[in-house]
Amino acid sequence: MTESTTGKNNQHLSPQTDIEISQAAELKPIVDIAQNRLGIPSEHVLPYGHYKAKISLDYIASLKDRPDGKLILVTAISPTPAGEGKTTTTVGLNDALNHIGKKSLICIREPSLGPCFGQKGGATGGGYAQVAPMEDINLHFTGDFHAIGAANNLLAAMVDNHIYWGNALGIDVRRVTWRRAVDMNDRALRRIVQSLGGTGNGYPREDGFDITVASEIMAIFCLASDFADLQRRLGNIIVGQTKDRRWVRASELKATGAMAALLKEAAQPNLVQTLENNPAIVHGGPFANIAHGCNSVIATKAALKLSDYVVLEAGFGADLGAEKFFDIKCRKAGLKPDCTVLVATIRALKMHGGVAKEDLKTENLAALEKGFANLDRHIANIKKFGVPVVVSINRFSTDTQAEMDLLRRLVEQRGVACILADHWGSGGAGAADLARAVVSTIDSTPSNFNPLYPDDMPLAEKIRTVAKEIYGAADIAIDASAQKRLAEFEKDGFGSLPVCIAKTQYSFTTDPAAKGAPTGHIIPVRDARLSAGAEFVVVLCGDILTMPGLPRVPAAEGISVTAEGKIQGLF
Repeated sequence: MTESTTGKNNQHLSPQTDIEISQAAELKPIVDIAQNRLGIPSEHVLPYGHYKAKISLDYIASLKDRPDGKLILVTAISPTPAGEGKTTTTVGLNDALNHIGKKSLICIREPSLGPCFGQKGGATGGGYAQVAPMEDINLHFTGDFHAIGAANNLLAAMVDNHIYWGNALGIDVRRVTWRRAVDMNDRALRRIVQSLGGTGNGYPREDGFDITVASEIMAIFCLASDFADLQRRLGNIIVGQTKDRRWVRASELKATGAMAALLKEAAQPNLVQTLENNPAIVHGGPFANIAHGCNSVIATKAALKLSDYVVLEAGFGADLGAEKFFDIKCRKAGLKPDCTVLVATIRALKMHGGVAKEDLKTENLAALEKGFANLDRHIANIKKFGVPVVVSINRFSTDTQAEMDLLRRLVEQRGVACILADHWGSGGAGAADLARAVVSTIDSTPSNFNPLYPDDMPLAEKIRTVAKEIYGAADIAIDASAQKRLAEFEKDGFGSLPVCIAKTQYSFTTDPAAKGAPTGHIIPVRDARLSAGAEFVVVLCGDILTMPGLPRVPAAEGISVTAEGKIQGLF
């Protein structure tokens, strides 16, 4: 339901926590990073303090005639409580490419406050493979998420206000589909009744909140090619229907301009740096289990013009983040990835093989070979998109030589390079072999990228194709209400849109406890939502929710600020 610990990798015993390592780092002024490493003139660098800045959209537009660099996606196996280290690997690989003399730039998502105060923690990497300043990025950063939430809720307020003042558009109060959003795990807001207290407060109706990272505004923010495209998409948002089932758009409420004004500054990508003072762009942040899981197209395209190699990550396992990156982001933005790095750990694979978390330190070759099925499925899935793949294994101190030899042999039997990396403890130098393997793969194996399904395939068949080809399912089972919605979307001209499947991140099935690589299961589809501005159809499967809740002991309980003003407990 929320992002897991895949972005962290606490495999080394160390007296320092991630936040202490970050706070001890010697950062350079961000204007110097922009000018000296990327060649961005100072007038196009908009500082937010000393170590954060935005890059102006005018400057990005001026780069259009430059050649593109190579695009590298980092994804992972299905997440487990043992940890995989996807964001850490993304940062470490970028530092490693720079370490071996390549000009590389990282593009990752902004963290959501929900996981930071919930269970997962932050999303800036870990150990000596982090982007910084860690606490700023994990908390308010440059205010992008607040702007997205404000734009979302402005539209909601304008919908209710329009109905209150006579409802000239004839919006059916029972068919208002636009939900409010807040960037916090708050299960009490999943379903609410609003406008109580008398006629002066509007018309009572059922409503609900999504977490901001699952909102359509976030998806639009991340899929828009430029600010003009962002405004076009905002106007196309559907807020509900009239009694005769006519779709009502945000443009009809005259809300587009005000929403765009709220997003004007946020739309400019954020520039920070790694602990090794390599430039990093952090922009946009949809979850991959309940949204499309990729950073902004604006940031990615800018990075491709500014560097020879661009390393970006897509959330959760390759069945979610990578599939959506390929089938939604690449399809809509015209991107062609050159290589995929698939992240795993021996610990996590043993967990997929049935080993309990408390027993992961014990050598278990049988469980590792059984759990390899999960990694094997992800390798095969990535190959279906025609993109070369390299496997990166994050090494833990408890991994035995026999386990490492077995895993390398299993991976290499699939014709894929398998590299052990130690960027958590050693930074870019610890992932130098991984960087060399990625460069060699790009140079020797051209990408033949293609999305999994064509635009003109019916929506139900798109869902079925992903379920069968990526999840290993026997079929899908669509609830009658969801079938009706899909048919209505197709009748009204939305059948060519890709599907964004929302399901548990922990399994290829909709059962979070089903580890490994199950086959023959049925994917239950309970609902479908039209995101006409984002230009995809959200498909809700199993028990997945678009507003997470906090765990029994939320991470917020361990966060504090010292008398000197230093944040503690953030991880």
